[in-house]
Amino acid sequence: MFTGIVTHRGRIDGLEPAGPDGLLRLRIATEPPIEPLGVGDSVALDGCCLTVTQLEGGAMSFDAIPETLRKTTLGDRSIGDVVNLEGAMRMGDALGGHWVQGHVDGVGTVRAIEVEGEDWRMIIGLPEELRGDMLPKGSVTVDGVSLTVGEVWTEDGEERFSVYLIPHTLEVTGLGSKSVGDRVNLEGDVMGRWVKHHLERLQS
Repeated sequence: MFTGIVTHRGRIDGLEPAGPDGLLRLRIATEPPIEPLGVGDSVALDGCCLTVTQLEGGAMSFDAIPETLRKTTLGDRSIGDVVNLEGAMRMGDALGGHWVQGHVDGVGTVRAIEVEGEDWRMIIGLPEELRGDMLPKGSVTVDGVSLTVGEVWTEDGEERFSVYLIPHTLEVTGLGSKSVGDRVNLEGDVMGRWVKHHLERLQS
Protein backbone atom coordinates (compact mmCIF):
# COMPACT_ATOMS: atom_id res chain seq x y z
CA MET A 1 0.00 0.00 0.00
CA PHE A 2 0.98 3.61 -0.65
CA THR A 3 -0.31 7.06 0.26
CA GLY A 4 0.11 8.99 -2.99
CA ILE A 5 2.69 11.30 -1.40
CA VAL A 6 5.64 11.36 -3.79
CA THR A 7 8.91 11.20 -1.85
CA HIS A 8 11.48 10.96 -4.66
CA ARG A 9 11.97 11.67 -8.34
CA GLY A 10 13.93 9.21 -10.47
CA ARG A 11 15.38 9.21 -13.97
CA ILE A 12 15.15 6.23 -16.31
CA ASP A 13 18.68 5.34 -17.34
CA GLY A 14 18.05 1.84 -18.66
CA LEU A 15 15.34 0.12 -20.72
CA GLU A 16 16.05 -3.37 -22.04
CA PRO A 17 14.23 -6.63 -22.77
CA ALA A 18 14.42 -9.03 -19.83
CA GLY A 19 13.11 -12.18 -21.47
CA PRO A 20 11.54 -13.67 -24.59
CA ASP A 21 7.93 -12.86 -23.59
CA GLY A 22 7.96 -9.07 -23.73
CA LEU A 23 9.29 -8.48 -20.20
CA LEU A 24 10.94 -5.06 -19.93
CA ARG A 25 13.59 -4.14 -17.36
CA LEU A 26 13.58 -0.53 -16.20
CA ARG A 27 16.58 0.91 -14.39
CA ILE A 28 15.86 4.02 -12.33
CA ALA A 29 18.54 6.29 -10.89
CA THR A 30 17.52 8.39 -7.90
CA GLU A 31 19.36 10.72 -5.56
CA PRO A 32 18.96 10.52 -2.64
CA PRO A 33 18.04 6.82 -2.67
CA ILE A 34 14.83 5.50 -1.15
CA GLU A 35 15.72 4.07 2.26
CA PRO A 36 15.30 1.52 3.66
CA LEU A 37 14.88 -0.50 0.46
CA GLY A 38 15.78 -4.04 -0.52
CA VAL A 39 15.30 -6.47 -3.39
CA GLY A 40 11.70 -7.68 -3.31
CA ASP A 41 10.33 -4.43 -1.90
CA SER A 42 7.52 -2.53 -3.62
CA VAL A 43 7.86 0.94 -5.11
CA ALA A 44 5.20 3.00 -6.86
CA LEU A 45 6.63 4.27 -10.15
CA ASP A 46 4.30 6.96 -11.54
CA GLY A 47 1.60 5.26 -9.49
CA CYS A 48 2.32 1.74 -10.73
CA CYS A 49 3.37 -0.75 -8.04
CA LEU A 50 6.51 -2.62 -9.12
CA THR A 51 8.91 -4.97 -7.33
CA VAL A 52 12.58 -4.09 -6.94
CA THR A 53 14.59 -6.82 -8.70
CA GLN A 54 18.08 -5.35 -8.35
CA LEU A 55 19.89 -2.59 -6.44
CA GLU A 56 23.14 -1.23 -7.76
CA GLY A 57 24.71 1.94 -6.40
CA GLY A 58 22.09 4.65 -6.55
CA ALA A 59 19.92 2.80 -9.05
CA MET A 60 17.15 0.24 -8.75
CA SER A 61 15.72 -2.08 -11.39
CA PHE A 62 12.19 -3.33 -12.01
CA ASP A 63 10.70 -5.85 -14.44
CA ALA A 64 7.43 -4.84 -16.11
CA ILE A 65 5.28 -7.50 -17.79
CA PRO A 66 3.49 -6.80 -21.11
CA GLU A 67 0.13 -6.33 -19.32
CA THR A 68 1.64 -3.55 -17.20
CA LEU A 69 3.12 -1.90 -20.28
CA ARG A 70 -0.26 -1.99 -22.03
CA LYS A 71 -2.37 -0.77 -19.13
CA THR A 72 -0.08 2.06 -17.92
CA THR A 73 2.13 4.76 -19.39
CA LEU A 74 5.29 2.75 -18.65
CA GLY A 75 5.20 1.39 -22.18
CA ASP A 76 5.62 4.98 -23.47
CA ARG A 77 8.75 5.70 -21.48
CA SER A 78 12.18 6.57 -22.87
CA ILE A 79 15.65 6.81 -21.36
CA GLY A 80 16.01 10.16 -19.61
CA ASP A 81 12.35 10.42 -18.58
CA VAL A 82 11.76 11.52 -14.98
CA VAL A 83 9.23 9.57 -12.90
CA ASN A 84 7.51 9.96 -9.53
CA LEU A 85 8.54 7.46 -6.85
CA GLU A 86 7.12 6.38 -3.51
CA GLY A 87 8.23 3.51 -1.32
CA ALA A 88 5.60 1.25 0.22
CA MET A 89 4.02 2.25 3.53
CA ARG A 90 5.42 0.79 6.72
CA MET A 91 3.58 0.25 9.99
CA GLY A 92 3.41 3.55 11.86
CA ASP A 93 3.85 5.77 8.77
CA ALA A 94 1.61 8.83 8.52
CA LEU A 95 -1.19 8.55 5.97
CA GLY A 96 -0.69 11.93 4.35
CA GLY A 97 -2.66 11.26 1.19
CA HIS A 98 -5.16 8.39 0.86
CA TRP A 99 -5.08 4.60 0.55
CA VAL A 100 -3.36 3.81 -2.77
CA GLN A 101 -2.79 0.27 -4.04
CA GLY A 102 -0.52 1.09 -6.96
CA HIS A 103 -2.91 -0.81 -9.24
CA VAL A 104 -3.46 1.55 -12.16
CA ASP A 105 -7.11 1.48 -13.27
CA GLY A 106 -6.51 3.14 -16.63
CA VAL A 107 -4.74 5.87 -18.55
CA GLY A 108 -6.25 9.34 -18.91
CA THR A 109 -5.31 12.20 -21.22
CA VAL A 110 -4.55 15.77 -20.20
CA ARG A 111 -7.14 17.88 -22.06
CA ALA A 112 -6.35 21.34 -20.68
CA ILE A 113 -4.14 23.17 -18.18
CA GLU A 114 -5.49 26.46 -16.88
CA VAL A 115 -3.11 28.76 -15.00
CA GLU A 116 -4.17 31.90 -13.17
CA GLY A 117 -1.50 33.25 -10.87
CA GLU A 118 -0.50 30.32 -8.65
CA ASP A 119 -3.75 28.49 -9.39
CA TRP A 120 -3.19 25.45 -11.61
CA ARG A 121 -6.25 23.53 -12.82
CA MET A 122 -5.61 20.37 -14.83
CA ILE A 123 -8.43 18.77 -16.81
CA ILE A 124 -8.11 15.06 -17.58
CA GLY A 125 -10.20 12.98 -19.97
CA LEU A 126 -11.17 9.52 -18.75
CA PRO A 127 -10.97 6.32 -20.79
CA GLU A 128 -14.33 4.63 -21.29
CA GLU A 129 -13.62 1.92 -18.71
CA LEU A 130 -13.30 4.55 -15.95
CA ARG A 131 -16.48 6.41 -16.83
CA GLY A 132 -18.44 7.04 -13.63
CA ASP A 133 -15.49 6.28 -11.34
CA MET A 134 -14.68 9.87 -10.35
CA LEU A 135 -16.57 11.59 -7.54
CA PRO A 136 -16.36 15.36 -6.88
CA LYS A 137 -14.28 15.92 -3.72
CA GLY A 138 -13.24 12.27 -3.82
CA SER A 139 -9.67 11.03 -4.07
CA VAL A 140 -7.73 10.14 -7.21
CA THR A 141 -4.12 9.22 -7.92
CA VAL A 142 -2.58 10.86 -11.00
CA ASP A 143 0.86 9.49 -11.90
CA GLY A 144 1.21 8.39 -8.28
CA VAL A 145 0.15 11.74 -6.78
CA SER A 146 -2.76 11.80 -4.32
CA LEU A 147 -5.18 14.55 -5.37
CA THR A 148 -8.74 15.66 -4.73
CA VAL A 149 -11.19 15.58 -7.62
CA GLY A 150 -12.59 19.04 -8.34
CA GLU A 151 -15.40 18.80 -10.86
CA VAL A 152 -16.68 15.96 -13.06
CA TRP A 153 -18.55 16.53 -16.33
CA THR A 154 -18.98 15.27 -19.89
CA GLU A 155 -17.61 17.19 -22.87
CA ASP A 156 -17.44 16.09 -26.51
CA GLY A 157 -18.81 12.70 -25.45
CA GLU A 158 -15.95 12.14 -23.01
CA GLU A 159 -16.15 12.17 -19.22
CA ARG A 160 -13.61 14.56 -17.73
CA PHE A 161 -12.52 15.68 -14.29
CA SER A 162 -10.39 18.45 -12.87
CA VAL A 163 -7.73 18.62 -10.18
CA TYR A 164 -6.17 21.68 -8.60
CA LEU A 165 -2.40 21.70 -8.07
CA ILE A 166 -0.60 23.71 -5.40
CA PRO A 167 2.93 25.08 -6.01
CA HIS A 168 4.50 22.42 -3.74
CA THR A 169 2.96 19.61 -5.81
CA LEU A 170 4.20 21.21 -9.02
CA GLU A 171 7.69 21.49 -7.55
CA VAL A 172 8.17 17.98 -6.13
CA THR A 173 6.28 15.89 -8.72
CA GLY A 174 6.27 15.65 -12.49
CA LEU A 175 2.77 17.10 -12.90
CA GLY A 176 4.13 20.61 -13.44
CA SER A 177 5.84 19.46 -16.65
CA LYS A 178 2.72 17.91 -18.19
CA SER A 179 1.31 19.26 -21.45
CA VAL A 180 -2.01 18.96 -23.21
CA GLY A 181 -2.19 15.54 -24.84
CA ASP A 182 0.09 13.80 -22.32
CA ARG A 183 -1.13 10.49 -20.91
CA VAL A 184 -1.26 9.91 -17.16
CA ASN A 185 -1.80 6.86 -14.94
CA LEU A 186 -5.03 6.96 -12.95
CA GLU A 187 -6.14 5.04 -9.88
CA GLY A 188 -9.54 5.79 -8.42
CA ASP A 189 -10.33 5.67 -4.73
CA VAL A 190 -10.07 2.05 -3.55
CA MET A 191 -13.11 2.37 -1.28
CA GLY A 192 -15.22 3.68 -4.14
CA ARG A 193 -14.00 0.85 -6.36
CA TRP A 194 -15.22 -1.79 -3.91
CA VAL A 195 -18.58 -0.07 -3.43
CA LYS A 196 -19.08 0.15 -7.21
CA HIS A 197 -18.09 -3.51 -7.68
CA HIS A 198 -20.50 -4.63 -4.94
CA LEU A 199 -23.40 -2.62 -6.37
CA GLU A 200 -22.77 -4.00 -9.86
CA ARG A 201 -22.80 -7.54 -8.45
CA LEU A 202 -26.12 -6.86 -6.69
CA GLN A 203 -27.67 -5.49 -9.89
CA SER A 204 -26.51 -8.36 -12.13
